[in-house]
Amino acid sequence: MKLLFFTDTHIRGTTPRNRKDNLIETLETKFKEILYISKEHDVDFILHGGDLFDRPDISPSIVRKFALILNSFHIPIYAIAGNHDIYGHNIDTLHRTMLGLFDAIGIIKLIKQDEVVFLSRDNIKVQLTGQSYKYNIDSKTNKNSYIINKKDDDVDYAIHIVHGMLLDKPFIEGIPYTLIDDILDTKADITLSGHYHSGFGVKEIEGKYFINPGSVIRITNSLREIDRTPKVVLIKLDKDINIDLIPLKTAKPGKEILDRSHIEMAMLKNERIVEFKQSIDSSADFEKLDIDHIVNSLAQTEGVSDSVKKEALMRIGNAQMYYEEDEDE
Repeated sequence: MKLLFFTDTHIRGTTPRNRKDNLIETLETKFKEILYISKEHDVDFILHGGDLFDRPDISPSIVRKFALILNSFHIPIYAIAGNHDIYGHNIDTLHRTMLGLFDAIGIIKLIKQDEVVFLSRDNIKVQLTGQSYKYNIDSKTNKNSYIINKKDDDVDYAIHIVHGMLLDKPFIEGIPYTLIDDILDTKADITLSGHYHSGFGVKEIEGKYFINPGSVIRITNSLREIDRTPKVVLIKLDKDINIDLIPLKTAKPGKEILDRSHIEMAMLKNERIVEFKQSIDSSADFEKLDIDHIVNSLAQTEGVSDSVKKEALMRIGNAQMYYEEDEDE
């Protein structure tokens, strides 16, 4: 049996300002390459890890375009819902979304909560389950979304798909996440995850596979995303499990399609404000905090651009207004 997994396609009708290409055309090209890969490797089933759409109410013209592409796969497509596919992180809104429409008319087969799907091909039987995104999926007390407690005696392998912040190592403090090490008691032979766009590739621990190839599309313009090549996962099941990460050839280098000019301009602006503060500190001796003195010194300070001075004066004025309002109360 062969399965092809990919995730976080974020189909949308507009191009973010941090991309230099036409995102709709890029998405269409990538989907067609994934279709080619599925035919080249004679894939039996397609699996999608959630966030098929970037929002639940994509325009009908865009939906039509990708419905035609997905229909051309001619093999079953199983998916779960990501946070962008539904309203308010609420899976109960699915019937009002484009993903729900795709499920209703049979373009994809959405794996429901607590549903078990059995796939059979070439004398291999797979138990397939899925967990769509929910608001508390990565709370410390909620690991059940990632864990399969029962594997049917009649199956060769169990695969579980989750749309959540599953990671191989600790992340930024304050952002909820779940570590692979915390769910090692799952009965699933393969756990597939989406949501974390950078991905962590393939991790094999104690004979179990945990996989996130990263988002098919690069939405953000972080340095990590610029260096990343979008991939899909080919899963071959026989007597053993074989996993291949396949880079998308149509994915252009990040530097060609991701624009960091807005970030760089913001960084430069912050640097200039810091330089301005340092120049004030070094050129003026404030014996007391007198606002008029600060404003006059600012206006006469050399080596600072007029735009930075204007921004600083505006902020000083706002701060003064806020301070005076507080005193009047």
